[in-house]
Amino acid sequence: MESARDYHIVPVEEARSFIQRCMVATGTRESHANDLAEVLVTADHRGHYSHGMNRLDMYVNDIKNGITVSDKDPVILKETAATAWVEGNNVLGPVVGKFCTDIAIKKAKEAGIGWVVAKGSNHYSIAGWYALKAMQEGLIGMSFTNTSPLVTPTRAQKPSLGTNPIACGAPAKDDDGFVLDMATSAVALGKIELNDRKGIPIPDGWGSDASGKVSNDSKAVLSGGGLMPLGGTEMCSGYKGYGLGMMVELFCGILGGANYGPNIRKWKSSSEVANLGQCFVAINPEAFAPGFPDRMQSFIDDFRNLPAAEGETEVLVAGDPERKHIDKVKKDGGLSYHKNLIEHINTLANSLNVEPIKTID
Repeated sequence: MESARDYHIVPVEEARSFIQRCMVATGTRESHANDLAEVLVTADHRGHYSHGMNRLDMYVNDIKNGITVSDKDPVILKETAATAWVEGNNVLGPVVGKFCTDIAIKKAKEAGIGWVVAKGSNHYSIAGWYALKAMQEGLIGMSFTNTSPLVTPTRAQKPSLGTNPIACGAPAKDDDGFVLDMATSAVALGKIELNDRKGIPIPDGWGSDASGKVSNDSKAVLSGGGLMPLGGTEMCSGYKGYGLGMMVELFCGILGGANYGPNIRKWKSSSEVANLGQCFVAINPEAFAPGFPDRMQSFIDDFRNLPAAEGETEVLVAGDPERKHIDKVKKDGGLSYHKNLIEHINTLANSLNVEPIKTID
């Protein structure tokens, strides 16, 4: 049984600084390290611990092994007033994502919409960060990425599709808004890894073993099995998650000319570049009916004000759990990391001759 004593509190700025220190120690350009740190810390700040500090060793190893580079920058290959096709040049995913999102925002302000697709990218942490950047400019933001084949399609045995997340953010009033950030798998791989690190079982419908059967054993999923599509089994509509994952692939690998589906390298492989495809969209609500923020606020409040079901206290909309977590971080004085993760990243820091992460407890 876990308790508060199993966790340590790390100030947000210290978490950001620690990631920067580790990445620079591997030879990453400071600006690229800063872009990565910003996204990873935002992931943890919003409660998506599977995609933040938990992923640091992967980025470090990719740079150290030369499978991801930091001596180049993304470039535009082709563009129109509202679209762009980008070559990521195999730099860190958040560097590509920030570059593309900035282009999409600029085009949305000028043409009403910006649709940018990249090839040659890498893992970019949470999809929601890029939607949030558009929201900060008063725009609707969307982001999609393909990933290594971790999901076993409905009725199959072998993982052949990525977790292929979808993010959509829409601004309302007074910094409120709708922020959907979800994998098209039942869960992200990182959540199964976290359960494995903590030594606790995974729920039904999260993953399958090497034969395609549902499993509660994280090790069976991580060693030869696969994640299940959103919905889980076919009886529980897992085929819908499977279809959504293919849709994301259409926008990313297929449209962008990147690797796609089973052709993407295996997760954490260091023998070939990822060449991920990613898609970033910004839409200017002012190009459509006036009064968007007011209607959006009314819309999300309609749901929040619904009577809660028996045993529940409130109805939430996408983005509310993350807002609650941000408030918790403020109350706690920092980010809450499991002792096993702290031990893991300090071992990494020691190998890089970097100062260990500082906790306040």
